[in-house]
Amino acid sequence: MMFRALTMLVLLGAIVGDAQAQAQTWPDRPIRFIVTQAAGGTPDIIARLIGEKFGKALGQQVVVENRPGGGNVIGAQAAARSAPDGYTFLFATAAALVTNPHTFKTLPYDAEKDFAPVGTIARVPFFVMAHPSIEAKNLPELIALEKAKPGSLSVATDGQRNFSGMLTAWLSKLGGVNLTQVPYTAMPQGIQDTVAGRVQVVMLAVPSAAPFMQRGQLRALATSSASKVPGFDQVTPIAETYPGFDFIGWFVLVAPAGTPADIIEKANRTLDEVLKDPEVKERMQKVGFYSDGAGTPQSTAAYIRDQYNAWGKVVKEIGLQKE
Repeated sequence: MMFRALTMLVLLGAIVGDAQAQAQTWPDRPIRFIVTQAAGGTPDIIARLIGEKFGKALGQQVVVENRPGGGNVIGAQAAARSAPDGYTFLFATAAALVTNPHTFKTLPYDAEKDFAPVGTIARVPFFVMAHPSIEAKNLPELIALEKAKPGSLSVATDGQRNFSGMLTAWLSKLGGVNLTQVPYTAMPQGIQDTVAGRVQVVMLAVPSAAPFMQRGQLRALATSSASKVPGFDQVTPIAETYPGFDFIGWFVLVAPAGTPADIIEKANRTLDEVLKDPEVKERMQKVGFYSDGAGTPQSTAAYIRDQYNAWGKVVKEIGLQKE
């Protein structure tokens, strides 16, 4: 019995020693960031900006690997099945981690168990945008218009099971109206239809919304964030009409579950330094992304849990069934 106990202690010591040695030498080869969107899009641009600075700080190259498709499922699955050695990270979206589990009957990954949070990257609010011909100047006026003439307003969305579709349904419920959704498989077409007046309303992330606001093609009625967006103080939060409303897009960095804690901590510290770099902050804000730093792995995990619960409530309240 004593021999077996000593053997177990030796093995345990060897495992701990190996993990510590791995963390001390990490990284000694290129690191991979998996992005669940196509190359050239805003998430890809942000990932490459962060990846370049992240790699430079660690003395290794960061390779951005685009795995688009399947509602963020393809990329998330690839990351979940990667070796937990600190050389693969998922540039994760809210869809991959907190909305997909509520809208898919089955997923080829477990959003809670398959990933270890590293840090928060950035958040991006959405604006409720209307065609200039719409008389409403804010959200209460938009809801009043729909109540006065039910069925008169249509909203371009990315589908009932995606971000803008679910938020449109939630706003309809909160406002006691039934805003008509016009789903698009390609949102650029939905935006163009709104600009042309064929659809009256669209929800756009700040980076996408800003150019249309500047050209006077669309009017911002409200923001989905709980507070006003820097540089857009004229846009009132939806929360001022419906208290507690706070639904934004965001990115977090996660690693495959089982990645050594020391590597997670080192990656977190490095990410925090990158995000607080004045050049990075400025470049991110220019395209409508905001960050106060990476936080901690623990605070990131807590945020993901809170977001999971918040979206779960929305899905339940709007009666969306899993498919």
